[in-house]
Parts: sequence; C-alpha cells; structure tokens
Amino acid sequence: MRIEQGIAPSNSIDIAYEDMGSVDDPAVLLIMGLSAQLTLWPMDFCTRLVDAGYRVIRIDNRDIGLSTKMTGRKVHGWQILRLLRHELGMSSDVPYTIVDMAADAVGVLDHLDIDSAHVVGASMGGMITQVFAGSYPQRTKSVSILFSSTNEAFLPPPDPRALLPLMGGVGKDATKDEIIAHSAKTLSTIGSPGFRTPLEEQLEIAQVMYERNYNPSGVIRQMAAITGTGSLKPYAQKISAPTTVIHGTADRLVRPACGKAIARAVPGAELTLIEGMAHDLPAALLDRISGLVLANFARANAA
Repeated sequence: MRIEQGIAPSNSIDIAYEDMGSVDDPAVLLIMGLSAQLTLWPMDFCTRLVDAGYRVIRIDNRDIGLSTKMTGRKVHGWQILRLLRHELGMSSDVPYTIVDMAADAVGVLDHLDIDSAHVVGASMGGMITQVFAGSYPQRTKSVSILFSSTNEAFLPPPDPRALLPLMGGVGKDATKDEIIAHSAKTLSTIGSPGFRTPLEEQLEIAQVMYERNYNPSGVIRQMAAITGTGSLKPYAQKISAPTTVIHGTADRLVRPACGKAIARAVPGAELTLIEGMAHDLPAALLDRISGLVLANFARANAA
C-alpha cells in the first residue's frame, strides 16, 4: 500500500499529513481530537478504508505531532471561567478556535489538489468536522463524526475523572517513562470498558506519540480552542452532506447526549450508539465502525 508523509503549507502554518492508497480513489480526510496525533487513527482502520477503494489522508492538527506549534500564543484568563462559558455555549477570547483548525484542514486538501473529501472526525476532530462541513459544503462529500459534541448550552459536562487526566500533566520534571505511563493511563481511563485495550498496547501507543512529538503546551491551547469557540450548532445545522454520528454509551468524557445533539442538529443525520464503547477506537469495534463509515460514504456516492 502506498504511504507518503508530507507537510502542507496551510492557513499560514504547516500541517503534517500521511497520505495512503491510490491517488485516483475518492479522498477521505481523518481529523483526530485533543492532544491526539494522527497515529491515533489505527492503521487497521485506515487499511479497511483503503481496501474499500479510498485514498486516506490523516493529519496532525496544529499544536500537535509534526504540525506547527503555536509557541508564544498564550492562553489568558481563567480556565474555570472559559469552562463555565463553554457549558453555556458561549465563546471566549482564545489564541485560536475550532474555526481556524477547520481552515487548516481545508488547506491540506488544497495542497494535495483534492476538490472534496469524505471527512471523518473524532472527538475534537468531530468538532472541526462540523465547522468544515458547515462552512465548506463544496469540499465535503460526506460527514462521519465519532464521540463528539456540538458544544451547545446545557449539554452534560464530562466526568471529572475522565477530564482531569487530559488537563493535568505529570509535571515539568517528569521522566520519559513517567510521561508515557501517564499517557497510557489516560488512554485507559477514557477507553471502552466493554472492549478493553491491554495496557501493554496502550504503552506502545503512548511511546509512539512521545517519541514522535511531545508538546504539552499545545494541548492547553487546543483545550482553549474547544472551550473558547462557542456552540457549533449553527455549523452543524448547515451541513448538507450525508452524515453519520457514532457514539459510545459508556463515554464519560463526551457524554452520549452530546452525540445525540449532533444528530439532532444535522439534517438527515443517522445516529448509532454502541453499547460498551467509550472514547476510543478499540480493535474489537473497528469492523463495525468502519462498516458504518463506509456505508455513509456509499450514501454520498449514491446521492
């Protein structure tokens, strides 16, 4: 299988990407979530899409992985105030927003000379996908959103036990092994209780991310983008492409009600709730998740 890595000049910064499959096949753009590098899209998932006849591009969002770090752009103000405004669907003054990150993703398609793509987003990537599809309908063939939210007012907040490990690190003096162990523990905490990933695999995933890039300050700015952008419902309501929303019933970080809110907001969206799934892509569910995503691609192709 062809796999090429590159850097796309986009929106005045650089976005790292990995491009796999035939360049003649319809494109799929994969957008990951908070603190998540493109490597968190399982290769088995990507291979399923390529084998089904699609060109798959997965990207590092700004401030993570091999993409531009927004160093020097400080997050000002009180985090608790941003969180409160976020729960009310209100925006705040932040270094950049989800809207900026959607423009980053469009720039990758421009760089690769791709007119339009099937867009798949997970968690924060699902938020970016809503803005992308609502703002750039001509660039969007279909929309698949996994364990995400519209961030509209009065949705249930995350369980602090799932959120705090993402917001708090292990300290600036932590060793490589301590950082990797903390990351693996966080992945386990938000992972699917019905489809547990062994700790050894979580440690391998965490090590790959650490050795590829470690940028905790970028995570702070990405979190500010989530809490500072405001409600995404106006973008979701403008989505015209066929849309599937996939959410786990056991997700404590982004509650199932948040996925239901996306499905309500997007005209004609299909919603699938998976029992025992939480905030990850466990190997045991890749067949089902890829099947739902490919079925949505087929809906778009038929349309």
